[in-house]
Amino acid sequence: MSTKKIVLYAAMAANIGIAVTKFIVAGITGSSAMLSEGFHSTVDIFNGGLLLVGTRLSQRPATPEHPFGHGKELYFWSLIVAVLIFGLGGGLSFFEGVQHILHPEPLSDPGWNYAVLAAAGLFEGSSFLVALREFRAQIGDTPFWEALHASKDPATYTVLAEDAAALTGLLIAAVGIGLSQALQRPEIDGAASLLIGVLLSAVAVLLVRESRGLLIGEGIKPETAQAIRDLAAAQPKVREAGRVLSMYVGPDDALVTMDLQFEDGTTAEDAAQTIAEVERQVRERFPKIRRLFIEAGSTAPPHQRWARPDAVQQPPGYSEPAATPSGAAPGRS
Repeated sequence: MSTKKIVLYAAMAANIGIAVTKFIVAGITGSSAMLSEGFHSTVDIFNGGLLLVGTRLSQRPATPEHPFGHGKELYFWSLIVAVLIFGLGGGLSFFEGVQHILHPEPLSDPGWNYAVLAAAGLFEGSSFLVALREFRAQIGDTPFWEALHASKDPATYTVLAEDAAALTGLLIAAVGIGLSQALQRPEIDGAASLLIGVLLSAVAVLLVRESRGLLIGEGIKPETAQAIRDLAAAQPKVREAGRVLSMYVGPDDALVTMDLQFEDGTTAEDAAQTIAEVERQVRERFPKIRRLFIEAGSTAPPHQRWARPDAVQQPPGYSEPAATPSGAAPGRS
């Protein structure tokens, strides 16, 4: 089983048990914050299922209709997850909080709330540690926050965000229930439910922002693009490395196009060797770049201008740079 699925199954298993318990105790004690936490855990169960669906669909092979594969399926389903967190988790929690403030009812048997919150904290904390451990294994020595922001795998950062929000929500619920009981003010329990709704909505907005960037065609980091240009420009016979165009078509699958201008008199054989070397070095240094297209311009006489026999069509949306004289040398993995 893949690391991604282990993280998702661990999160779902924790949330199923927690959700059932929270709803039972919310019915016994009448706690608005506990009911909101039940909504939260239920939404997280569905979210895990949707991310599993997205993961499976994204791994389908390429087809004539989808020549670059189905990697963006995961980005679509992660967007649906974010909408569910906002609409169901945040919306229902906020509504419940408002109702409890307008029509406050004192808590009964509040001790059940603390027991369930403690148990939920144990399960949510375990799920969070599983996700965190797997994420750290993936990023190696990269600083945590830098790696989290740069991650293109929604299944990983969504589970981390959900579990972190869940632990924060449990703390809010515990404080709200405790103050409500100590001060004999049931409205505070409703206010805690409102805060949980705001928390979930904020997490959802962040996830929507990440999913949006990936769906509309987020590219590799500028420093990575510059490193590729520098690598290509350092090759013999290369006069200039043009602009690097890129787009993530899956969590671990980036498409990159670039153009190279060769020195006057460069032969077809020299151009072929140079481009092959650039491809080798780029893929070795940046393994997520699985689709590499190089547009080569040659200033050799027309009968010597090079076109690779395995040339393929340029990716959709790619326009040939105006500065490139002629001759295409696409190469892809």
